[in-house]
Amino acid sequence: MKLLKIFFALTLLLICQCAISQTENKIWTLDDCINYALEQNITIKKSKIAYEESLINTKTAKGALFPSLSFAAGYDYTNTPFGENNNNTFGGNYNLNASWTVFNGTRNKTIQKQEMYDSISELNVYQTQNSITETIIQLYVQILYAAESVKTNESTVNLNKALFERGEGLLQAGSIAKSDLAQLESQYSNSKYQLIVSQNALKNYQLQLKQILELDTDINIDFLSYQENEILVALPTVSEVYQTALKVRPEILASKLTLETSNIDLQIAKAGYYPKISLSAGAGTQHNTSSTGDIGNQLKYAWNNHVGMSISVPILNQRQTKSSVEIAKLNTITNELNLLDEQKALYKTIESLWLDAYGSQEQYRASVENLNAIETSYELIEEQYNVGLKNTSDLLVEKDKLLAAQQNQLQAKYMTILNIKLLNFYQH
Repeated sequence: MKLLKIFFALTLLLICQCAISQTENKIWTLDDCINYALEQNITIKKSKIAYEESLINTKTAKGALFPSLSFAAGYDYTNTPFGENNNNTFGGNYNLNASWTVFNGTRNKTIQKQEMYDSISELNVYQTQNSITETIIQLYVQILYAAESVKTNESTVNLNKALFERGEGLLQAGSIAKSDLAQLESQYSNSKYQLIVSQNALKNYQLQLKQILELDTDINIDFLSYQENEILVALPTVSEVYQTALKVRPEILASKLTLETSNIDLQIAKAGYYPKISLSAGAGTQHNTSSTGDIGNQLKYAWNNHVGMSISVPILNQRQTKSSVEIAKLNTITNELNLLDEQKALYKTIESLWLDAYGSQEQYRASVENLNAIETSYELIEEQYNVGLKNTSDLLVEKDKLLAAQQNQLQAKYMTILNIKLLNFYQH
């Protein structure tokens, strides 16, 4: 038996190690990250639990439509030590009672309101999922940008290293001064520093993505490349995106449902003006040792049934109903304004994304042209430097321009990709 337990423990350990190994070796696409987060993210799980609680509350509200039924039994022992006969008595009573509120003006409305809360709670789950998804998209694109930035900085380091080593040879040959070599060395050191900064930025974005996915292992993403036609794709209009978003965004749908619940609250508040009708019924019996006859006969002859109906008509209730109605009306107005706020905020977000996408596309076009021109210029300066027509300062200035142009092109490229992805996301 002990060997069997050890075997099962080792098997479980091996399965866990295989699962971890598969996770470590997995290449994560953007869809992989989003789908995994929708299943594993703790914040999303909590929102799903809140939705399940709302469903239970709806069942409770529906259960209130049915009669209540209860059984009660009571026993008592009476000691009369100074009584005439010094008798001690024992008795019991048994009752079965039922009650049912037939009408109170709010029965169906309460259920309708709770069902709307279910829908709002479900939309809150979608809203949380959207928020997590949007964050993942941002982090994923930032990782792509940071990775390309690392490659650019690595190329710059290699270039500066070659220039520095060549400068050492030129210094020994007497072709350049020590000050020129110092400039080359400074440029080489600075490029190594920038490489470390870009590597740390990449690691930080990868860490953030790993944390939001609730992963314990490092994550390797799919460093896919984007073609120019994907970057310069035609953008939908702001109105097209907005009109679609109004129909699908959970925050807008939840605000509309909240407005509907406030209208129901108004009807529930007005129900305070209506009477309440209730039915009741019951049956019971009792026995006592001080009574004549055996317990069976006592229970038989003490058996009783009753039915009843009660009507409660509100006349004066210290203005509570009227105040509730007025507050409900104010809440309705507030929720109308909240919906308008949500719609305006959505439009502002979409408009900003569209402007950012359009602007970054234009910047990308300009950055590509600028990079091509500076690459040509740098090649000419480098050729002139090699034959002694340009000095070290001229070469380094032109190389700085080249590096800046490369970084600008990368930034414009991935800002465009990010804004286009977010713009498309708001349409789904």
